[in-house]
Amino acid sequence: MTLILRTLTRRQPQSHFNRYINMASNDGAVIVVMGVSGAGKTTIGRRLEKEMQYKYLDADDFHSELNKEKMRMGIPLTDEDRMPWLKALRDVINEYLDNKKGLILGCSALKNQYREMLRSGYPAYKLGTYASPVNFILLDAPAEVLSVRVKARAAEGKHYMPASLLQSQIDLLQVDHCEGILKVDATLIPQTIVNTILNMLHFQGCFHHDCIEFH
Repeated sequence: MTLILRTLTRRQPQSHFNRYINMASNDGAVIVVMGVSGAGKTTIGRRLEKEMQYKYLDADDFHSELNKEKMRMGIPLTDEDRMPWLKALRDVINEYLDNKKGLILGCSALKNQYREMLRSGYPAYKLGTYASPVNFILLDAPAEVLSVRVKARAAEGKHYMPASLLQSQIDLLQVDHCEGILKVDATLIPQTIVNTILNMLHFQGCFHHDCIEFH
């Protein structure tokens, strides 16, 4: 174990994977499965829930009825619309961390400022450091693949967000490499995606019982 940790410290930049590692299920940590609509957040999140024995929550369930209605009408949400939603998610994250329980959250988390709000569910978090037990995994897929998925889902009546809003989400997605967000190919079959994520988390030390901050 010591050898692995030394390797990580030597090979990874300070900002990699939030610089904060604490993922044993009985210690409490948060995995945010992020990406635009159609990336597969719910599918992958639920599979991870079974594999990791963490609780899975869908961030869409925390939207107000007003937000949901706007999306049904094809109206993109503003930052002002999203703020109460993000605060509610932050509070849920805080509750899970406070109770030392593992959480998997399926959430678009499109902009850095949204992710910073979620990271702040860890009370000691300092903005801009990315040193938080709230970690992000981006499900990445080409726009044409996402479009097919979203249209199929809308046709089946499985989600309130119409396909017309997909481009607005793609345009909003911002990921800075210094955040240490792990990226996974979302065109792979679900179990392969899950296995890839689990391997990534294991390599990053995410099943250690210690809480380690890189320097």
